[in-house]
Amino acid sequence: MTTLTLYNTKTRTKEEFVPIDPKNVRMYVCGPTVYDRAHLGNARPVIVFDVLYRLLRHVYGDDHVTYVRNFTDVEDKINARAAETGRAIGDITEETIHWFLDDMAAVGAMEPTKMPRATQYIAQMVVMIEDLVSKGHAYEAEGHVLFAVESYQQYGALSGRSVDDMIAGARVEVAPYKRNPMDFVLWKPSDAKTPGWDSPWGRGRPGWHIECSAMAHDLLGETFDIHGGGIDLQFPHHENEIAQSKCAGHDFANVWMHNEMLQVEGKKMSKSLGNFFTVRDLLDQGVPGEVIRFVMLSTHYRKPTDWTQKKREEAEKTLKAWRRDVEGVVASSIPNRVISALSDDLNTPGVFEELHRLHKFQNFPALKASAVLLGLLTDEQRDWDWSKSESKFGTVFVVGGESALQFSNQGFALGEKWKNLRDAKDFVSADALRKAAAEAGVRLQADPDGVTVNMDSEIDIEKLEALK
Repeated sequence: MTTLTLYNTKTRTKEEFVPIDPKNVRMYVCGPTVYDRAHLGNARPVIVFDVLYRLLRHVYGDDHVTYVRNFTDVEDKINARAAETGRAIGDITEETIHWFLDDMAAVGAMEPTKMPRATQYIAQMVVMIEDLVSKGHAYEAEGHVLFAVESYQQYGALSGRSVDDMIAGARVEVAPYKRNPMDFVLWKPSDAKTPGWDSPWGRGRPGWHIECSAMAHDLLGETFDIHGGGIDLQFPHHENEIAQSKCAGHDFANVWMHNEMLQVEGKKMSKSLGNFFTVRDLLDQGVPGEVIRFVMLSTHYRKPTDWTQKKREEAEKTLKAWRRDVEGVVASSIPNRVISALSDDLNTPGVFEELHRLHKFQNFPALKASAVLLGLLTDEQRDWDWSKSESKFGTVFVVGGESALQFSNQGFALGEKWKNLRDAKDFVSADALRKAAAEAGVRLQADPDGVTVNMDSEIDIEKLEALK
């Protein structure tokens, strides 16, 4: 079997990865707080851990990997957005979740095995908090429940900081009811305008950190293999997750992985510098999702990556050449050199070297198979390379001649039906229709002007007719 090595932030070494159970490899990655569009930096951990998910599935089997990524749908930023806009919190979170899934699909990310929402696990959070209080690791004060950092001697081990250093380097919330400035909130009171649930400490809502510990424990067990996220989450979020989980008696994650941050043209992305944009901004400007993915993976995940116009143009040029040469080619097995590079702590730059070599020597079957392992040159990512025609649903891509063109009207009708369901906020029916349409060879995607309808070259006529 392939030897896989991963850099473990917890031990600060690159280690051979040995799963707890090879038949059920388990990974948890922190997901978004759903109050706005995902910016470009938010896409990096999604893409990085999507590649790891693909690699784990390749090594251990598609049915032997469980990947959990959460949605934080109860948080003060969401409450503030609701107050600012006058919209219902549920409407904001539902809309934002679907935005996120559409945008991440556009950059080639597979959906995780499970995508829990924090609001679905309040009961489990309350149970964990009660346990921490009973063990002396948490205390109630003025309607809040706080974790007592001094009760966990290893606090700071993940980030390598002392408590004093963390206080000096962090924006600590000052509150008179805290015993220690570093103590963090597990539960807070809610007023009539904010979401709240009954608890032993009164009506309230969870703090941010407790949700991941509760959901990971419920879905992945006492101990699981990998916990991932951006380096910005290492402290305090992941540090706090470890503290509360360990004190609750859970071994938690064996391997901790963190991707570095994103820059734009050599500078930190920020609204004040005018270089802040969302994934949807780029897609709407005509930047293919596959190009975004290519640029992200051209730098090793543990190094800062720089989004530049030059890199974008080079990525688009390379992908066009690769797509042209693999068109109609049947993928072969993936060369060992590609697997070895990717298995070396997700060395995607090393994989790209191999892909360029395969292209140079015209080994197109191997190029196609290898690129697909990275989530590139897939059928789902072909849209930007197709010929275009216009319709009232936005841009419609049609490929393959008569079979696709013959049934374009049915495709447009599906697009209209899907749009109506989404407008009515019937997302369950909309998702079911989208899945069925894809099985028939018609792929539906949200577009700023309505709906994008993608017609495959091979349409399943019977399935398409059944969807009328």
